[in-house]
Amino acid sequence: MSSRVRVFVYGTLKQGFPNFGVNAGERMGDEFITCEALPLYVVSLPTENRAPWLMNLPGEGMRVRGQVYEVDAAALDAMDTLELVGHPNGYVRSEVELVAHEGGDERFTAYVYLKPPEQLVRCLTREGPFEAYTEALAVGYWLNE
Repeated sequence: MSSRVRVFVYGTLKQGFPNFGVNAGERMGDEFITCEALPLYVVSLPTENRAPWLMNLPGEGMRVRGQVYEVDAAALDAMDTLELVGHPNGYVRSEVELVAHEGGDERFTAYVYLKPPEQLVRCLTREGPFEAYTEALAVGYWLNE
């Protein structure tokens, strides 16, 4: 029997977005929001375009909206692979405190993929911060790593 963990997704792993096929989790509820502000940018680099980066800069930016999924170890491993966890240019899997977006007051933690602030120097362009990664912001997204 494998244990399941919660993952907060705010970008391309959300339902209806380009990398959702990697997300083999079971969706919980509707939308959730971070308890603390974090900057969510849409960035472009030579290897990717219009990618959502949630920065590990607590207290900056806005409270960010996204979806929460319960995933098993295999699904978490697939997400870690997509997000290049452990690679110099990858995301860091961390934890974030969340609450339901519409009137919830019960707080809980989930994993989240954050970019270290020092990676911002690689960006050719940066837009934001935003409260949510929307379909309009995702137009033109591509990844080539």
